Amino acid sequence: MKQRLSTTIKEPSVIARVIKRTPFEALSSDGTLAAAVMVAAALCAVIVANTPLYASVHHAFTQSLGIWIANFYVSMTFEAFINDFLMAIFFLLVGIELKYEMVVGQLRRPRQALLPMLAAVGGVCVPALIYTAFNWGKSVHGWAIPIATDIAFALGVMSLLGKRVAPQTKVFFQTLAIADDLLAIVVLALFYGQSLDVVWCAATLGVILCLALLSRAKIFSAKPYLIVGFVLWICMYNSGVHPTLAGVILAFFLPVKSDIRLSHLHSWLSHQTNMLDEHLDTDVHILGQHDVSYDAQRIERIMHHVTPPLERVEGYISVLVNFVILPIFAFTNAQICLTGTDFSTLASDPVVQGVFLGATLGKPIGIISVTFVLVKIGFAKLPKHVDWIQIIAVGIMGALGFTMSILISGLAFDVPQEIMAAKFAILMGSCVASVVGILFVFVAQAIKADARAKA
Repeated sequence: MKQRLSTTIKEPSVIARVIKRTPFEALSSDGTLAAAVMVAAALCAVIVANTPLYASVHHAFTQSLGIWIANFYVSMTFEAFINDFLMAIFFLLVGIELKYEMVVGQLRRPRQALLPMLAAVGGVCVPALIYTAFNWGKSVHGWAIPIATDIAFALGVMSLLGKRVAPQTKVFFQTLAIADDLLAIVVLALFYGQSLDVVWCAATLGVILCLALLSRAKIFSAKPYLIVGFVLWICMYNSGVHPTLAGVILAFFLPVKSDIRLSHLHSWLSHQTNMLDEHLDTDVHILGQHDVSYDAQRIERIMHHVTPPLERVEGYISVLVNFVILPIFAFTNAQICLTGTDFSTLASDPVVQGVFLGATLGKPIGIISVTFVLVKIGFAKLPKHVDWIQIIAVGIMGALGFTMSILISGLAFDVPQEIMAAKFAILMGSCVASVVGILFVFVAQAIKADARAKA
């Protein structure tokens, strides 16, 4: 006995349960939780680094890993695998976010995005100048360490302020942080590569051309891009250009459109529903209804392709990046052994002073001053519901440069003492910026409310 499919779905709760986000999905999309996990991993690293476990952990991270790929043998330490390969996946997510903003987000309207983007330029230049002033003539190669803002970390801290911060302020901060990331990526590419290998550079260009051809040919499956992207990483790893940039390059070639015409989708789904109705027999067990299963699988495949490859890849890697890769990176790179350290000597280290003051003073000065000048000369206006208290808070929290800053510190220095000093300053600067930023908003808004009440 056949029965129409539409009459067999009698329980709306079934549909509601299927489309409702699971607790895991809700937690994994929480930016504050992701930032907390990364911070917890960093704190755990500092604790481990000052216990007898440090020697064993350090030995594990320096172990060599090797893999044969065709006729090529790639060998690196576990630490390098995290910093060079896993972080390339992180950069892929950063690149996806950048491309998304350029297509449908804040960067789509340059005029609207120009204020936070130019503020980001100020937030990059001033910290670099402050660092250089403290380290002129010796450790100057670390000038880029305090220039970066960690999007996930900063927005996670800002979310703790709840409704005290307007949604428009978070959009302003996100746009600023994205522009900041873009500038940091350019700096990484231009100033922190190794000596270039001409043959591998040529191979890199050839692989990029393959990505361009895939995009030009309107290939809407994500797999070919990911495979070619992996080959691109291998070429860049051997070329002398920092291999994490392969993730950004790959992201910019991922299609932002679907090969499914949404205007035709409704009629096609109606036709497929009719076919399901024709094939459905309620007297036969579902396992025996092969035509129905085939039709359902075909609908699933088509609906899967409605989502553009850019979004699909983001869905594949976002949880992995936020809850696995970044915590592992934080644990690996935040291991600062402070046992027996003379903190007065450490505080007087020019690298510590340059990184700490470059971030905690340079970022606010650069961001706030550029924003103030552009608004006062009439070039731009503050977004609606955004006041100067919130702009100052954005400037202070711009000093949260955890991920990119730690990555650059490992590239800028070869001497372990300099790397340790830079990481110590990064962690201290991020902690100070978090606390000061939150306290500033609470105190400033309380004073403002009190003055308003007296008036």
